[in-house]
Amino acid sequence: MARYTLHGMWPSGPTYKVGLMLRLTNTPHDYEHVDLRAGAHKADAFLAKNRYGQVPVLDDHEKDICLSQSSVILDYLADETGQFGGKDRSERLRAREWQFWGAGPLTVGIYRTRAVKLGFFKFPEEVQVANLQSALSALKELDRLLAGRSWLVGNGATIADLDIYGITAYAGQAQIDLQAFGNVRKWMGRVEDLAGFKGPQDCLPQASVKAP
Repeated sequence: MARYTLHGMWPSGPTYKVGLMLRLTNTPHDYEHVDLRAGAHKADAFLAKNRYGQVPVLDDHEKDICLSQSSVILDYLADETGQFGGKDRSERLRAREWQFWGAGPLTVGIYRTRAVKLGFFKFPEEVQVANLQSALSALKELDRLLAGRSWLVGNGATIADLDIYGITAYAGQAQIDLQAFGNVRKWMGRVEDLAGFKGPQDCLPQASVKAP
């Protein structure tokens, strides 16, 4: 058994963030597919791992720790792998600031718009308009803050970049055109150039898989 087991579902953006971190850090792990449509996240066995009934969940079998919420998991893996955590405490805290920021209008706007476009959810027209405007406003702010910067924090990629990328990566599926956000597109390209990178369609398997 690998030290880690990632429980998730391949269309899940938050699961992708963790899967990307594990891939970029070359961390062996088992993957356990959680069929949300079948209600697997509501089963007692899963709720014992994550009281919120959500994916992702990361089991660290070596330390007997089970974590939920992708931002927390990324922070934990940065400590355990010694990668993407920033050069010092100040950079780590700045990375965490970005993660909290990303959980607001950027996530709501892109993820919910994507969910409607893919037929996962239905919202009233005025809610869909508001979600799209939230996404565009957040992308405009992100583009402004990336001006003159290669990475969100410091001089290298951190969990902040992986976290925020794991949201913007779904803009295409949300049918949100990033053409107007040149700084965002260039930054995304830098993330995609990281060794071991895989996009959302290739990073996560569609069934449970054991580590080699």
